Amino acid sequence: MLNKVQLIGFLGADPDVRYTQDGDAIARFRLATHETFRDGKGEKQDRTEWHNIVMFGRLAEIAKEHLKKGSLAYVEGHLHTRSWEKDGETRYTTEIVAESMKMLPSGKAKDDHEAPKTAKSGKSAAKHYDDGPF
Repeated sequence: MLNKVQLIGFLGADPDVRYTQDGDAIARFRLATHETFRDGKGEKQDRTEWHNIVMFGRLAEIAKEHLKKGSLAYVEGHLHTRSWEKDGETRYTTEIVAESMKMLPSGKAKDDHEAPKTAKSGKSAAKHYDDGPF
């Protein structure tokens, strides 16, 4: 079976990085993708989708060091749905667990001529922490 996601978008906020009791980093942020299309009447429509991204280990630390609100990034990973209990209700969320990331030039910085930087997750990316959102 195939479970693969590839996205290019802008960060909605700085990555929120926390650490487990074992010292493993977990970064979470939202990534906005945008598309423009014509509806059935030929009128131009815009649509923005927000994606929940989670990174583990060294990849999370790289995100903390290099990404910020408004950064343009390519993220590749897989979908993961998890659940938790809150106030007696079971809640669900679907996230993209990032396996690699490229920081892309956004057209705003002076150093846009530099090559995109690539980061891949290590072994700790396979860990999933189902302790609810933070």
